Amino acid sequence: MAFMLTRIDVGDYDAWKAMFDKDVPGARSAARGHRILRNVEQPGEVFILVEFNSTEEARAGRERLLASGVLDRFADKAAPAVVEEAEAVTY
Repeated sequence: MAFMLTRIDVGDYDAWKAMFDKDVPGARSAARGHRILRNVEQPGEVFILVEFNSTEEARAGRERLLASGVLDRFADKAAPAVVEEAEAVTY
């Protein structure tokens, strides 16, 4: 499994979420699922973790997202990174 991880300060979460759900770039077309995490103290800051079956699918999703230009409207963001799980511990 591989993931695409992105951090964005979206400002108005509800307005952003409506656009996110449409997935106009098709970045999540091959995804298994996703999680959106919000900063408790800054609710406009979100961390998006999208799960893929393979690194290749995650990279392709990242390329579609970047090529679409949808991230260009956000000044405060971290470019999407393709990551793999190194460890998972449940307590």
